[in-house]
Amino acid sequence: MVRTNLLFLNYIDELYEKQERREDIILRKFSKGERILQQNGESSKVMLIKEGITKCYFTEENGKEYIIEFLSKGEIVGEIEIIKNIACLCSVEAMTDTTVYALSKPYFTSLIKSNLTLNNLLLDVFAERIVNTSSRASYQQLYTTEHTLRQLLGLQSQQNIEISKEDMAAYLGITIRSLNRVLKSLNK
Repeated sequence: MVRTNLLFLNYIDELYEKQERREDIILRKFSKGERILQQNGESSKVMLIKEGITKCYFTEENGKEYIIEFLSKGEIVGEIEIIKNIACLCSVEAMTDTTVYALSKPYFTSLIKSNLTLNNLLLDVFAERIVNTSSRASYQQLYTTEHTLRQLLGLQSQQNIEISKEDMAAYLGITIRSLNRVLKSLNK
């Protein structure tokens, strides 16, 4: 439920330490609740989470949010937007105080052209996302909302984070009213 990629984190840690131009990769801090990327906004940096937990979500035309994933250490965001030269596909918000490595657009694009390790890590990320998306879709069809909610509540306890009812409903793809019914049935 909280995605991590320690291999990618180790790779960026090394790049950060070895960089010649200190502006190619910088450390940025985001406070809990602060947006790291804004859906439909412009992204000038690719970011890799060093510390903290974030939520990645879409806001639909009707204003409702759908949380795609919770992301933590080693997860990369903003790379698709830079590669495709498009606006941000979704928003990413810090759920805890978060530190990221922010890679400049020119540096990231030069790495893509010259660095096989980065390209292999990106291929792995893209493949993992496809697997996770299809697994989650089938999981939501095969298991009850109660089952998934129990896991979400376990995650909240395990990570010692607060997940609002709105975020729980957005992750489960249900209304708050439906969430309240499920919570009530779990308490019985």
